[in-house]
Amino acid sequence: MPLDPTTEENATADPAAEQSATRRSLSTEAARNLATTTKSAPQMQGISSRWLLKILPWVQTGGGTYRVNRTVSYTLGDGRISFVKTGTELQVIPAMLRELGMLRHFPDDAVVKSIADRFVKEEFRKGDVIVRHGEPVGKIYLVAHGRIEQLGTGGYGDEASLGVLSDGDHFGHHPAPDARWEFTARALTDVVTMTYNRGDWAAALEASPALRRHSEAYLEAERLGRRGSDAVRLSAGHTGEVSLPGTYVDYDLSPREYELSVAQTVLRVHTRVADLYNQPMNQSEQQLRLTIEALKERQESELINNAEFGLLHNADYEQRIYARTGPPTPDDMDELLSRRRGSQYFLAHPRTIAAFGRECSRRGLYPESVDFQGHRLPTWRGVPLLPCNKIPVTRERTSSVLVLRTGEDNDGVVGLHQIGLPDEYQPGLSVRFMGIDEQAIISYLVTAYYSAAILVPDAVGVLENVEISRFED
Repeated sequence: MPLDPTTEENATADPAAEQSATRRSLSTEAARNLATTTKSAPQMQGISSRWLLKILPWVQTGGGTYRVNRTVSYTLGDGRISFVKTGTELQVIPAMLRELGMLRHFPDDAVVKSIADRFVKEEFRKGDVIVRHGEPVGKIYLVAHGRIEQLGTGGYGDEASLGVLSDGDHFGHHPAPDARWEFTARALTDVVTMTYNRGDWAAALEASPALRRHSEAYLEAERLGRRGSDAVRLSAGHTGEVSLPGTYVDYDLSPREYELSVAQTVLRVHTRVADLYNQPMNQSEQQLRLTIEALKERQESELINNAEFGLLHNADYEQRIYARTGPPTPDDMDELLSRRRGSQYFLAHPRTIAAFGRECSRRGLYPESVDFQGHRLPTWRGVPLLPCNKIPVTRERTSSVLVLRTGEDNDGVVGLHQIGLPDEYQPGLSVRFMGIDEQAIISYLVTAYYSAAILVPDAVGVLENVEISRFED
């Protein structure tokens, strides 16, 4: 039976129309068309605490360059050695042997290469004793892979740890013929070394008078002081009319200079946006605010990781230590603090701080917290642990911990910038109007100039290769 046309029309009527016929007040959807919503300013997930930028004292750097003047010093074999690995074969890069004090600045490449060719590969298993305290030094050891613990005798006759050696470190390089081991070296992991017999060193001295003279000069420089600095001659505890020694403090004739680095971007805003959509918030100002936040995030990352001036890459090798057992323990943090005076701040990835907290809890230790610039932060030995997500975490879930002493008056670390820039928006940061192009787009050049300088080597210490993913019951 065919449907009634009127009935069919009613069956296909709009349901919204039926709802409107029964509604007794204005819907919220319609009301929002006439209302101004309450809204937040634009939010940005990538903004971090940026503690490093906050704690660094910033120094005005006129001329864009900062020179660090130091006293004359000798770098006595504290560098690390690199190797070439081809399958199971391992070779020392000859030029890297100049990181050994006895070969530093030695000009004869042929002699250095002949020494490099005599290094042979040796492997040790975990727990093996590599050298023993008091025995004659018979070999030079270059650590290619693994971890070696140096052990000595404590003040009460017990065994004491003197430090951990790892990839690139070396020991036994002292050229004195009657040298004896001052520690016992034991493998903490499987270890691969490149070794050189001291008998071959004696033969090299016989074959090269220039190398003998160079070696004797190194021994004399080491005699002046274990850190290699020229000794300041003094007299103390004397009585009577003694002749006082004369002295002076010599300066480094080639001091390091830090040039300001730059981070820049061009901010573009269409004139239609800037003209019509500035209420209740100024679109240009919000765009600029978020751009500056991103620029500062990059700035802090560069201060940590840049190869030229970043703290991780420029920390002195003598100020780098390795965790004894993997995770960052209270013992490791104490060792890190003991390498310098006046430590003021720890910097670590948040996951590293969590790993340190687990180690403290496992030992029944509960570090104190302090109110630091309006934030509750954990401390160790009174030094606050500041989170910094710019410190890398490797695929093996290892990271590093930095400890800093800051300020020019404190012989520490300083940030470098230049104030008084044209169109300066913030200290060391400028925003320049670049014009409006044919597509009606406004352009602003946003520029930040910055760098960092380590005034004295012990101003920065690094605890390297700490495990952050170990969990124990």
